[in-house]
Amino acid sequence: MQRHAETASPGVVQPDPADVARWLAGRQWPVHPLAPGRKTPAANCELCRTRSHAPAQCPCHVQGLWCHGFHSATTDPGLIHSWWTKEPHAGVGVSCGPAHLIVLDVDSHAAHVPDRKRLLPGISIPDAVNLDGLASGFDTLALLAAYRQQPNPAEDNTTLRVRTPSGGLHIWYLNPEPHIRYRSSTGSSPRTALAWQVDVRAHGGYIVAPATRTPAGVYTPVGSVREPALLPVWLAVELTRTGHVIQLAPSPQPRPRPSAGPRRQGSGAQALLQPLIETVRECAAQAEGTSFTEKLNRAAYTAGGLVGAGYLNQTEARQKLAEAAHYARPHQTHRSETIIEAALSAGASRPFHPKGLA
Repeated sequence: MQRHAETASPGVVQPDPADVARWLAGRQWPVHPLAPGRKTPAANCELCRTRSHAPAQCPCHVQGLWCHGFHSATTDPGLIHSWWTKEPHAGVGVSCGPAHLIVLDVDSHAAHVPDRKRLLPGISIPDAVNLDGLASGFDTLALLAAYRQQPNPAEDNTTLRVRTPSGGLHIWYLNPEPHIRYRSSTGSSPRTALAWQVDVRAHGGYIVAPATRTPAGVYTPVGSVREPALLPVWLAVELTRTGHVIQLAPSPQPRPRPSAGPRRQGSGAQALLQPLIETVRECAAQAEGTSFTEKLNRAAYTAGGLVGAGYLNQTEARQKLAEAAHYARPHQTHRSETIIEAALSAGASRPFHPKGLA
């Protein structure tokens, strides 16, 4: 099985993070600081740790501060200068959605290989196919490409590829149809995944930029290409097939108002759930000690009760919970999904009818 793409040239001097941030912003890709030596967003300020407000209403930006992770990503040269002057060693994150980027994050972590039914979601791999040696996302991505008789993206030397310190690979592509939004996912997700150990970084997520340094090493470009190519058509088809396209709700059509009966799925339920979701998002300010699991469980259980009573749409509720959990703990997606699914199910079994919504 394919395990590694070619490595970057040795002895290359790594550029300054501020220069990388400016280079990316010059291509209209919004950037945000990562905590020095980490691949996670820089922590919120004290105000944002203690008070809940929408990222767009954050007062920190006019003061040259950063908050709210990839939600505060910008292309403003003045703000970028301010951020990296205050913290020259901050890494660089890119908000994939506004940048119209779709990045395949190929993992090579040692992990138990799941049943072949979960290697390529939606594709049945016959027992006759020999999977001896399969051990990572490099293998499953190569297998997917072979099934579709297409070139292996890990070997695509026409696009920007970045070797990660852990031995993985980021394959950058540009969405040629920005009106189609693709959701982020992890390769271990039982619901939305492209291939085992192949994460998708797109809308609602960010990617670590080249030259970012962690104690494990540097995110280093592979080869000479420094621009992302357009997303191959066959990969767009696969992302659509595996549920990565975010379905935007159509405009509601006027219809007669019923003379009686409860009004379901209204703003009242959303208003009830939103503060709980905000408590989950606030956990992004600190890596631990914020009762993240308890807050996510409470929000999902409440959402499940509202779904069971008919006040909320389950798909929309799940998406909001997943986005909040990913914002707070972007590298615990599988664990967060497990919490959400269990709490949603438990809550739905006990429908919740708050006063004023019936």
